Amino acid sequence: MSKRVSFRTLGCKLNFAETSSLASIFEQKGYERTNEYEKSDIIVINTCSVTSLAEKKGRNILSKARRSNPTAKIVVLGCYAQLSPEELSALKTADIILGNEEKFKLFNYLEQNQETTVHTHPFKEITTFDSAWSSNDRTRTFLKVQDGCSYFCAYCTIPMARGLSRSPKIETIVKAAKEIVTTETKEIILTGVNVGDFGHQHGESFAQLLQALLEIENLPRLRLSSIEPNLMTDEIIQMVADHELLMPHFHIPLQCGTDEMLKKMNRRYTTSLFAERVSKIKTLVPDACIAADVIVGVPGETDAHHQQAMQFIESLDLSYLHVFTYSARPHTKAAEMQHQVSPPVKQQRSREMHELSAKMTNKYLQKNLKTTRKVLFEREIKNNLIYGFTDNYIRVNAPYTKGMENTILNVYLSDIDQEGNVKGKIV
Repeated sequence: MSKRVSFRTLGCKLNFAETSSLASIFEQKGYERTNEYEKSDIIVINTCSVTSLAEKKGRNILSKARRSNPTAKIVVLGCYAQLSPEELSALKTADIILGNEEKFKLFNYLEQNQETTVHTHPFKEITTFDSAWSSNDRTRTFLKVQDGCSYFCAYCTIPMARGLSRSPKIETIVKAAKEIVTTETKEIILTGVNVGDFGHQHGESFAQLLQALLEIENLPRLRLSSIEPNLMTDEIIQMVADHELLMPHFHIPLQCGTDEMLKKMNRRYTTSLFAERVSKIKTLVPDACIAADVIVGVPGETDAHHQQAMQFIESLDLSYLHVFTYSARPHTKAAEMQHQVSPPVKQQRSREMHELSAKMTNKYLQKNLKTTRKVLFEREIKNNLIYGFTDNYIRVNAPYTKGMENTILNVYLSDIDQEGNVKGKIV
């Protein structure tokens, strides 16, 4: 009987892509994948450390896994394991704790029988780039093209968790993309920590990577993940405008909506640059979806800063926001700053920012009603409705008929249902 392995993943799409690649390695070695802890010989938990809440979720999953299966070998890896291995080791619930340089060497440690083994490298020694892409969802595949970050924003632990920015040569990514093209995948999402920084150590650029990918025969549609405003070049925007395979969907981190807070958080752009990038996109790609990340309650943020940020964001032609409440992370500059914002104030600012996001989303959806867009239908079917996303990232449902899964169809966007989903009619 083959051994069984189960996986749990927290955090970003990059984590999910890496977990998927690890799962493929297990399957190649004869393991059967299961979703049940109780039936697992090995449990792999890929952790996140972007907020204290993410770490708490990681601890809870680890405790649940151990209670469910006291005899399983439990492996904890990822960013939380990299940043706080001693903390995880003290819980005495994991058998192997691996940092981000070690996680793809997992099988080197599985045969060891020590009580708890911890294997991590200092972040400056995290230099390996491990190729990864998600393969468990045949509709959309997340392809890792870059890892790490060299920006050291005041609030962020990512450089310490994932190491400095690095990426392979274009030819490596093209090879991986060609493998994906042979599957049923209809969309490739290019992902990483700071994808706009792709190729700097090889004298290459992200725009050059896009051009190389677009030359692949039978390439499905391509979608970009988050790109820093200062790395969102005119060339990248123009390529999205010119190529139907590049989805009109941009995700641009803003984080702070005032120049004072941007500077304090060590961001590499101003609000005027951010506004100019949004304007440029809307000029060249009028139907584009533009999302922005926003953090509320960073140290030193006053009510005046918050209101100024709200006004600035409202002035932009954005489609929706990802709102994060600031969480002090150990060993970051922001955690040591004075004038930390109280939890009730952060919660109130978060509510106000979420309300603004809902207002923007509704405006964006209304603007797209009575138009026809290409929708990639996934495998989610509820109440005889199938769900999917338009090219410009609007979630749509339509009456289901057999064979619609994993197909791209022209859909007329008719109206919005009570849950905020756009109702579509197949054209």
